[in-house]
Amino acid sequence: MAEVLPPRIRVLRPVALVLVIAAGIVALLVVSPLLGSVAIPARDVLQIVLHQLSGGALFPQSCVGMPTNERLCGAYTVIIWQLVIPEILLALIVGAALGISGGALQGIFRNPLADPFLLGISSGGTIGAAILYVYRIDVAQADVFLPLFAFLGAITTGLVILGVARGRFSSVETLLLAGVALANLLSAVLSLILLYNPTGSVQVTFWLLGGLGLATWTIDGIAFGAVVVLGTLLVLHGRELNLIQLGNDVAQSAGVDARRVRLRVILLASMATAVAVAFTGIIGFVGLVSPHIVRRLGGNDYRVVLPGAAAVGAIFLLTARDISYVAFPGSVLPIGIFTAFAGVPFFLYLLYRQRRSTTMGAM
Repeated sequence: MAEVLPPRIRVLRPVALVLVIAAGIVALLVVSPLLGSVAIPARDVLQIVLHQLSGGALFPQSCVGMPTNERLCGAYTVIIWQLVIPEILLALIVGAALGISGGALQGIFRNPLADPFLLGISSGGTIGAAILYVYRIDVAQADVFLPLFAFLGAITTGLVILGVARGRFSSVETLLLAGVALANLLSAVLSLILLYNPTGSVQVTFWLLGGLGLATWTIDGIAFGAVVVLGTLLVLHGRELNLIQLGNDVAQSAGVDARRVRLRVILLASMATAVAVAFTGIIGFVGLVSPHIVRRLGGNDYRVVLPGAAAVGAIFLLTARDISYVAFPGSVLPIGIFTAFAGVPFFLYLLYRQRRSTTMGAM
């Protein structure tokens, strides 16, 4: 049975969610610039950031009053403003894309275990990246072609799934099975590509584990624009997703065409996931965990769950980035390793909670 709460609690829960998210983002925005592959004194970092953000109004010079020579100050400024800050912003943008995609897919499938990679979209992005790495297509412009190839691979996979969804006798179960089958097929294709030219296996392995190494101000701008548009369109489907939770018949009686909503949401979630995969590779479990945290704190209204999942996803991925630098100072490790450490136990916990609803019986 659905949880029934007093009206006052139903109002206060979203407010509490907003306060928790705001506190988390503020804390991370203070701490995250202090962490990176190069150890820079905290005072230097904060002063350089404030100098750049204020356009020199707060500090006329980046390192004035610091025991840092001009040459070192210039190097610190480049590292912080051209590497660290774009990396932080990309983590926030991609985390938001994965979080809102996970919330949308869990709503459309009415399945708490759904996430953005359920339909094999990430595998398609990996194929696109592998083609560039293994066949060395225009490596000199890899920063441009790598996201393009990965996006095309991911969105092509999403379109195939969308074609299945448009079938006359398609169902949620059919989509899930088609996604699993397609993901396995693409994994086999990836293995064949790597066997043909094993020299690209190291780069593809890093891509499979995800990372923020492509972050630049230009990439952040492109990703931000795409995620804002796609995320806004997904949030506008919050009411329809609420009605779909009650069943297709109830949704239909309220004037909602569940089939058309399903097609639109899958397309939008596929595109948002493709943007994330294109710039960071495969980062798992962000889309699985984030919507559950929002539902726990803010309730089950998808008008709250979707934007909340975007915010929590951004916090989750940026936290994973910070933990990677705290655990292994001076090293740049795939961020997907750290999201998996948090996501796998959470996934097992969800399976444990779902054990009573299985139709397979006890073992």
